[in-house]
Amino acid sequence: MKYPVVLNKSEYGYDIHCPVFPGCHSQGDSKEEAIENIKDAIKTYLQMIAEETKDDTVYEVEVSI
Repeated sequence: MKYPVVLNKSEYGYDIHCPVFPGCHSQGDSKEEAIENIKDAIKTYLQMIAEETKDDTVYEVEVSI
């Protein structure tokens, strides 16, 4: 799967987050490092969600804008 990420340069390196997953953030000293780190953060986020919802019924809803 592909997920959008937002990369920002700061005085400390690069901050990166995935807007479709609230709270899914990372960073790196270079663009490449930040991108690799957010990939790991997304994998961890998805594993956490899978674990939290394993005994729940999950529904999808459609919202018109």
